[in-house]
Amino acid sequence: MKQFTSVHDVQDVAALVNEALKLKKNPYAHKALGQDKTLGLIFMNPSLRTRLSTQKAGLNLGMNVMVMNLDKEGWALETQDGVIMDGTTVEHIREAAAVMGQYCDIIGIRSFPKLQDREEDYSEDLLNKFIELTGVPIVSLESATRHPLQSLADLVTIKEQATAGKKPKVVLSWAPHIKPIPHCVANSFAEWMQQADVELVITNPEGYDLAEEFTKGAQVLHNQDEALQDADFVYVKNWSSYEQYGQVLTDGEGWMITNEKLALTNNAKVMHCLPVRRGLELSHEVLDGPNSLVIEQANNRLYAAQAVLKRMLEGK
Repeated sequence: MKQFTSVHDVQDVAALVNEALKLKKNPYAHKALGQDKTLGLIFMNPSLRTRLSTQKAGLNLGMNVMVMNLDKEGWALETQDGVIMDGTTVEHIREAAAVMGQYCDIIGIRSFPKLQDREEDYSEDLLNKFIELTGVPIVSLESATRHPLQSLADLVTIKEQATAGKKPKVVLSWAPHIKPIPHCVANSFAEWMQQADVELVITNPEGYDLAEEFTKGAQVLHNQDEALQDADFVYVKNWSSYEQYGQVLTDGEGWMITNEKLALTNNAKVMHCLPVRRGLELSHEVLDGPNSLVIEQANNRLYAAQAVLKRMLEGK
């Protein structure tokens, strides 16, 4: 595996999920694999689960791990080619990324979209430049359009919790928020679920349909109650408008998942990538109740990251 930026970088999704579950049972079985190898984790945005889980995943495999919050600790980075750097940027990505590639055997990079220019965000310019310039395998720790490590962990969680022999109905449900939120988690979840043995339904208000490249083949409903009928898993996530790019079009009244909403489902397990705004995106009663999987879902972030890093170290 030369890079991990989306589900399309994985030849056998089911095998990778099983690899993660196997590592969960014995996380230190391959500690010699990463000996004398260095993992560099570069963050341009805040992180809790992604940083800690990927860092621990590298350590479990015996790797040295270096972490840098480039937005706070590095020089202001220029990403555009052909510019005269007579402004606020100090270092060009062409030198910065190339140097990182000299120090690291694998690099993880995290950067959010600006939600101002859809074409710019969806071009994945920053991620693609790191792939081009570092010369080493790249792991996306979340990009402008996707969060593949989160989605792999989500699929691991569903595989672990699903009733054997039953194809689960999985509902991705939009949730309210106070500000514009990127599409990364929702896009990626929809994309990965399309490669899994599940029935995927996406529900969101009018004006919030995701890009068709991520949802093609899934049922998209604007009636949440209809979508929740007989659901086995409900994945809760906010995202801003794709069509009216980056805009908040509604306050989302009536869209928060509560126990009353769960009564419409097949006693569904509830998932969220975290962090979650309690009482806005998800009710306290659901988060603190027996249907919530958010903590175990976060736990599986470690084994998802470890499975990916293991494949890269093995050159598979």
